[in-house]
Amino acid sequence: MQTTAEYYCAFCGEPSTTFVDISAGTEQSYIEDCQVCCRPNVLYVRIDEDTLDIEIDTDYQE
Repeated sequence: MQTTAEYYCAFCGEPSTTFVDISAGTEQSYIEDCQVCCRPNVLYVRIDEDTLDIEIDTDYQE
């Protein structure tokens, strides 16, 4: 099951929307390029098992 969630770019601070695959687990991390500045962000995704609320933290790709 996929849904969308918003995150803020670690480089430029602009908001972006990404697809999150809820069936991939409650804690995920992957790299996605910012839709505004095109720089790579590491997304740390946490999904609440009960409410399916999604939180995303970003960091610079090293």
